[in-house]
Amino acid sequence: MSRKGENIYKRKDGRWEGRYVRCYDENERPKYGYVYAKTYTEAKNKLIERKGAVNESGAVFDTGSCLYTDVLDAWLQSSRINIKESTYARYTQLVESHIRPSLGKYRLSKISTQLVEGFIERKLSDGRLDNKGALSPKTVTDILVILKSTMEYARHSNLSVICDLSKLSVKLHDKEMRVLSPKEQESLVKVLLDETDQYKFGVLLSLYTGIRIGELCALQWEDIDTELSILKVHKTMQRIQETSKGSPTKTKVIITEPKSKCSIRDIPLPPFLIEYAMRFKSNAKAYVLSGTPDKYVEPRTMQNRFKKYVAAAGIDAANYHSLRHTFATRCVEIGFEIKTLSEILGHANVNITLNKYVHSSLQLKRDNMAKLSLNY
Repeated sequence: MSRKGENIYKRKDGRWEGRYVRCYDENERPKYGYVYAKTYTEAKNKLIERKGAVNESGAVFDTGSCLYTDVLDAWLQSSRINIKESTYARYTQLVESHIRPSLGKYRLSKISTQLVEGFIERKLSDGRLDNKGALSPKTVTDILVILKSTMEYARHSNLSVICDLSKLSVKLHDKEMRVLSPKEQESLVKVLLDETDQYKFGVLLSLYTGIRIGELCALQWEDIDTELSILKVHKTMQRIQETSKGSPTKTKVIITEPKSKCSIRDIPLPPFLIEYAMRFKSNAKAYVLSGTPDKYVEPRTMQNRFKKYVAAAGIDAANYHSLRHTFATRCVEIGFEIKTLSEILGHANVNITLNKYVHSSLQLKRDNMAKLSLNY
């Protein structure tokens, strides 16, 4: 019997036989080649020489007949040990939904730059799976990242790659983020302070600390130190695609470390938030939003709750992430030191804070312009 995945067998005459895919016929059926040796190691080395190379995951490719679908499989397997589960789930979803159906059938050696360019253009024009138009530039960019990574992986495996994707990119449009005006924020806060429960308290936390929705949903009472008035952020919750074969569900909820080391942070809390926290504080292991240790509230549930609060406040539609942008903008308006704000938001550097999360209002511009004066 051969070792799993190697196709190396010991024959009755004592020799070792190795089998590999030599080529494919016109119907894409494999045609095999064989090597023979006195020892297993010698047979394996001969296979490597015939097939081209052994990649990081242990898969052996035929340099001339390798299908791109095989490269995708090997790349996913190799990447899995180096990336977060959520990232792996995202890669798998994009591969299975978009890349493999369109490009997986091609021989790697036949995938040209022009073929990939056409694929990317189609995704940007009508790439949605529900046939309702284009994929977002961000999603297509993520697809392109996978394409470039798999091609680089193939090159390192000494496979024949003829396409050059180094100059291929997708133009991303800066998305204008929703920021609540001071008046809108006041209307929302009135709703949140009316018969405040754990859900409304959670929205207040996000509005006045800038924490992400996943970070809020993962919060337990042990993360809020009411004596020191500190909120400790060190985990996040998200729903991801289920990648395990045979799973009864398509998605699952996971709680992991935040997206980066910078996102692990301590945030000082203003006194009024501590007062509300004392109303609901319970078991240290209990989730802040549910009040129990064995039940959590997931992000999409909070999104739906937030929509109801926005509607009750009578303000224009806003998604949950707008609370984070609103917090950052209010902080700048009252004169926050930008480095402090950047650390509270959990950013790697202040440029991210300035470029993505600081939205100057017309009133702030007026106030700053009014400071100018003639000095002569």
